[in-house]
Amino acid sequence: MHVFYTPDILTKAELPEEEAAHATRVLRLQAGDEIRLTDGQGNFYHARITATGGKRCLVDVLETIPQPPLWKGHLHIAMAPTKNMDRTEWFAEKATEIGLDELTFLSCRYSERKIIKTERINKILISAIKQSLKARLPKLNEMTAFDHFIHQSFPGQKFIAHCYPGEKPLLKDVVQPGASAVVLIGPEGDFSEEEVATALACGFTPISLGRSRLRTETAALVACHILNLQNQ
Repeated sequence: MHVFYTPDILTKAELPEEEAAHATRVLRLQAGDEIRLTDGQGNFYHARITATGGKRCLVDVLETIPQPPLWKGHLHIAMAPTKNMDRTEWFAEKATEIGLDELTFLSCRYSERKIIKTERINKILISAIKQSLKARLPKLNEMTAFDHFIHQSFPGQKFIAHCYPGEKPLLKDVVQPGASAVVLIGPEGDFSEEEVATALACGFTPISLGRSRLRTETAALVACHILNLQNQ
């Protein structure tokens, strides 16, 4: 059954314009066809199309189906976006399919990309929750300066992955199952030494993601997968 993102379904019994166009013009759905909706806030809805016309697709909600949380805690990845946006978009899609609660883009000293269009990323997240049958849309934050981000208050554990020498336990060995966590992933040129030192002073724990040297988007996805598996 097709899934459509309808964040305002409780107050507006119709599909958003873009979803309506996909339903009626691409999928050729008509009045009487049954569809599945999600509000991105933890609920699916079994609905029936009641009318179509122009750019509108009206529906009647037949049943509300809450989706229990698929993992414990609040899982947050904060990464510096890659110079090649295709890689950042790939990460956003795959991390959402795996499962996370929040995604922040960091502006770091060595970042090669200082601006990012979150509107496009948000569309990717919406597509990914529909594809992977998740009823919760991850929170997507605008680009945030590294120094501002690390001084915020976060629930649970705080980690930073970097490539400088020093004792760094594997993330899988130190993350507490069931606990909330945030992991910082740096740009292609890594965090600066000053950024790492500041993060440690703010209570972040340095961690390793394994012996291989990973691209930024791969490191972020590995961190997301580890957090998700530990919180099942």
